[in-house]
Amino acid sequence: MIRFDYQNLLSNPNLLSAIKASRLVDYADRVKDAIAEIDADRRAGILGFYELPEYDVQHILDFVDRIDDRFENMVVLGIGGSALGNKALYSALKTEAGLKRKVYVYDNVDPVYLYEILNDIDLDRTIFNVISKSGTTAETMAAFLIITKILKDKYPSNYQKHLVITTDKEKGFLRQVIQQEGIASFIVPDNVGGRFSVLTDVGLLSSAFAGIDIKALLAGAKAMREQSENADIMLNPPYINGLLHYLYMREGKNISVMMPYSNSLYDLADWYRQLWAESLGKRYDLRGREIYVGQTPVKALGTTDQHSQIQLYTQGPNDKVVTFISVEKFKHDYEIPNLYPDRAEVSYLGGKKLSELLAAERLATEIALCKAGRPNANLIFNEINAHNLGEMIMMYQIQTVFTGKLLKINPLDQPGVEAGKIATYALMGKKGYENQLAEIQDYIQRHR
Repeated sequence: MIRFDYQNLLSNPNLLSAIKASRLVDYADRVKDAIAEIDADRRAGILGFYELPEYDVQHILDFVDRIDDRFENMVVLGIGGSALGNKALYSALKTEAGLKRKVYVYDNVDPVYLYEILNDIDLDRTIFNVISKSGTTAETMAAFLIITKILKDKYPSNYQKHLVITTDKEKGFLRQVIQQEGIASFIVPDNVGGRFSVLTDVGLLSSAFAGIDIKALLAGAKAMREQSENADIMLNPPYINGLLHYLYMREGKNISVMMPYSNSLYDLADWYRQLWAESLGKRYDLRGREIYVGQTPVKALGTTDQHSQIQLYTQGPNDKVVTFISVEKFKHDYEIPNLYPDRAEVSYLGGKKLSELLAAERLATEIALCKAGRPNANLIFNEINAHNLGEMIMMYQIQTVFTGKLLKINPLDQPGVEAGKIATYALMGKKGYENQLAEIQDYIQRHR
């Protein structure tokens, strides 16, 4: 299980700027309205991620059982919501769960990065998972075309065995490829946006391939969804955290730092960054008024970034809310030997475990932040496992939508991202974007 400790966000006497508990009452009506809107959206089928704990994953498990035993690698070709969740789950569990198969995620069009992946794998033992709902994502389609050419050249009669495509269930370029070339396929649901899709085929297929217990992931998500239905907001992790972050945004704390004290959980902070930034960073509210809201998510790693960022967090601008992620029990640990018992410089470490030092470092950072009057919270994993990861994923997905409702914006769209996609299509010469290309060329001329 996971636990959420928010005492340093609320009425902490050491934090002069802490949100007072009495202020929560002032927003009771707004919270009630936000919850009602979420309930209405769920009934309308808009928030499909809420229903994923009941998702039947047998088709995924059957596929993993059927594929060639020689496959030991899966390379995910995707970007954003089609990639970050895959990477986060695999990174979190590859060591703690002792995963035997490897998952690589190619989520950038850097050619050297693709070369490194291809140089690291044995193509005979690799299957590629192409993920794009639209089938038009430039980055993913470029990778798909390159990889498919490589596979067709090496395996002209059965290249399809090395490919699986996850896309829209009915339409789009990739669905046509699936039908024409007989490639195995999975579905990106219509009512689950990309950044909320890690608990669909998008994230579950690579997880099941690697050996992650995907049923436990969904069970954890269900447990958190049930917590989110608690009428007492103080016992409702996604709602109390969402409300407190909303109130801190109103106080000018426009940066949200997620700081895992575990290398395994570091990629979860990347997943969170997209979820929080893309969902809440909006120019307009639901009434069309310019509001320019959002909280910039930043990732940090304990203890590494105690030596690079904490100076800024404790003595720089007081514009941040820090969330630690701590782990109580690691599968692997080391005792520090007392090699120099007569030397005070290091003897105090002797006999202690690395996990004890890590926990002490996190608590020390919490204390330092509190002394500096900086709000912080702690999300606690009793251990790193699939159930707990499912809980965290559902917690932050619900929290994100709830916070969007408090802000009176649409947390499900991303118009700023679409503008960049259109410009990319124009620059790369895609048909239908000639007018946009002319505008870009004019922009280039004016800025030379």
